Amino acid sequence: MFTISDSIFINAPIDRCFLLSTNVELVGQALGMKPLEGKTSGLVVANDRLLWAGWKFGFPQMHESYVTRYERPAFFQDTMGRGRFKRYQHDHYFYEMDERTVLNDKIRFTMPLGFVGRLVGQFVLVPYLSRRLRRRLVLLRKVAENRNEWEKYLPTETASH
Repeated sequence: MFTISDSIFINAPIDRCFLLSTNVELVGQALGMKPLEGKTSGLVVANDRLLWAGWKFGFPQMHESYVTRYERPAFFQDTMGRGRFKRYQHDHYFYEMDERTVLNDKIRFTMPLGFVGRLVGQFVLVPYLSRRLRRRLVLLRKVAENRNEWEKYLPTETASH
């Protein structure tokens, strides 16, 4: 099993950071994929299903995920239903620290195809997913800290000011 973890401090309220992290449009930007089925816009909640499609490494990709845990505003988890991985799970943790929010994401995955899959995981996917995760966290910080940005993604009645 491979594990990738990254964190970022954000100068914004925890609830805003949490909700932005559940926004399908922002997730799609970070993944470079489009939602096809299930929840295709807005904010995901417990038990939502999303089917993502896009191109990675020159091949068409499909990735189905389910929101398997949802504990607003501290934690949510998405788990792969089907896709290229043998197993894939992404944990999203949110903490308040020194009047800022800390986002800590942890991805755990295993690959099919035995030894070959482990090589691809170690030398291709771990570096690739690490860069994608960092890009996602930086995007979330940029949006959460800029009122003109976050208001585009959050319904006004749910956003913390």
